[in-house]
Amino acid sequence: MRDFAYLVSGVCFILALKGLSSPRTARYGNLVGAAGAVLAVIVVFTTKGLDHILPILLAVAAGTAVGAVVARRVQMTAIPQLVAIFNGVGGGAAALVALLELASTDDGLPLAAAIFSLIVGSVSFSGSGVTFAKLQELMTGRPVIFPGGPFVFGGTLAIAIGFGIVVFVGDGQGTAASAAAVAVVLVSLVVGVLFVLPVGGADVPIVISLLNAFTGLAVAASGYVLGNTLLIVAGTLVGASGTLLTRMMAAAMGRPITNILFGAFTARGPAGAAAGGEARPVRSVGPEDVAILLGYARKVVVVPGYGLAVAQAQHTVRELADLLAARGVVVSYGIHPVAGRMPGHMNVLLAEASVPYDQLVEMDDINPELPYTDVALVVGANDVVNPAAKTSPGSPIYGMPIIEVGQAGAVVFLKRSMRPGFAGIENELMYDPKTMLLFGDAKESLAKVVAAVKAL
Repeated sequence: MRDFAYLVSGVCFILALKGLSSPRTARYGNLVGAAGAVLAVIVVFTTKGLDHILPILLAVAAGTAVGAVVARRVQMTAIPQLVAIFNGVGGGAAALVALLELASTDDGLPLAAAIFSLIVGSVSFSGSGVTFAKLQELMTGRPVIFPGGPFVFGGTLAIAIGFGIVVFVGDGQGTAASAAAVAVVLVSLVVGVLFVLPVGGADVPIVISLLNAFTGLAVAASGYVLGNTLLIVAGTLVGASGTLLTRMMAAAMGRPITNILFGAFTARGPAGAAAGGEARPVRSVGPEDVAILLGYARKVVVVPGYGLAVAQAQHTVRELADLLAARGVVVSYGIHPVAGRMPGHMNVLLAEASVPYDQLVEMDDINPELPYTDVALVVGANDVVNPAAKTSPGSPIYGMPIIEVGQAGAVVFLKRSMRPGFAGIENELMYDPKTMLLFGDAKESLAKVVAAVKAL
């Protein structure tokens, strides 16, 4: 009966991944995955010979309370940070389980799996903590590099593996092996920090996806140590899906994984920054000017970015799109695969405002339409439309495919200030004669544009 329940849970996890692959079915997929997890927990509690039930129940109750409160209160803009933290907790839990099981694991393969889980889970835990700090702006979002960084990273990883070999040779038993196991954890935590520090800008979501794959592999290894088939299946699914997502995101960025992780060490400088730091003139306009431009256009493409999420302006941009559609304007949304702070961020945000799915157009499909577009309205995006990705080999985003809004007849940026995007580089398109900038909070600016369109 237990094995059958585990099979049902595993099928639920597979269906959840399938559902999460599309905004239309994401809610369904999330519920199915949650149901599978609940079933798995119930099966564990019905297993004969389960010890320490009261502490387990208390831990489950505490975790449920914290998770429910955090999930309900977190803002949409902070979802990537929440994902990073939850992923780190998963990796840390897998490492902790492996550490506790070392004393009772002396066989070759299970012991090797436990050591693997120690290293990978610890790397995921500390690495996820750094990604959280970057996204939450508790530290700089730019790459943190120092001379010989890749060699320090490689050497530290080699030390962690060396301590792991000591644990394996000692069969995980005795004082020396226990001390070496603790050393594995501590050194692996340093490896996780060194792994993420050189990553900055739009590359952070890719690293989150990669760390998610790490957590899945650590969980699968812990499942092998515990002899739990469901943990092996679930961990393998997470590891495989995280790996595939990482590869897809890297392909969308047009860069290899090695360049994303360590490219900051070979970058030639902050390409795209204003020469000499001198102020350059831009064409600043008011909401009435933007309203006239949009109201009498034939085709408008809206390109959303993280600024839209910060301002919670998704409902206002939907209202503007509806007004324009009523005037006969064709409106669509150009969605870059890494816009925002995590994959699908913009899709989820716009779905929350009930934007029709057929108006959400992926980058590869929207770019051919831009030369025939009258106005490209860029709301809180910078890096994903920055031509430096195509023209500046020294840029941190060089090689990344972009939404080519410069091909449109006119470009309107909604920005709070001239501050560069998350990658820390300026966008030369903002100084183009056909580009107009409407400064201010995106939600407030859009509300003023809506009022001006109504007055036309």
